[in-house]
Amino acid sequence: MKKNSIKNERINAEVQRALSQIIREDVKDPRIPVMVSVVHCQVAPDLKSCKAYISVLGDEQARADCQAALKSAGGFIRRELAHSLNLRITPEISFIMDNSIQYGVEMSQKIDEVMKKQEESQN
Repeated sequence: MKKNSIKNERINAEVQRALSQIIREDVKDPRIPVMVSVVHCQVAPDLKSCKAYISVLGDEQARADCQAALKSAGGFIRRELAHSLNLRITPEISFIMDNSIQYGVEMSQKIDEVMKKQEESQN
């Protein structure tokens, strides 16, 4: 696997920042919940494609609806991204669901339950 250059890392960070702002403020689709975050963006070195890892706090239906809404708003999001970033080529964005935040919340709840049971057993 090739290591990303510093330039590519900066582009990834700028695309991630711009995408989260566009999704949060400009996309008006009701299928997109309030708790949507762009976890990571990976722009190809030729700037033609971008994988945007999206995390949605909610059930499977909310994730599927959000992914469908983002896919249908892909052209609008790409146009807004072109307006906000000064890139030679605006990448084609593919949205990939990432469950890391949901997994972290579930693990935190399980740890809290175990700590509570352990505290009760000591008393």
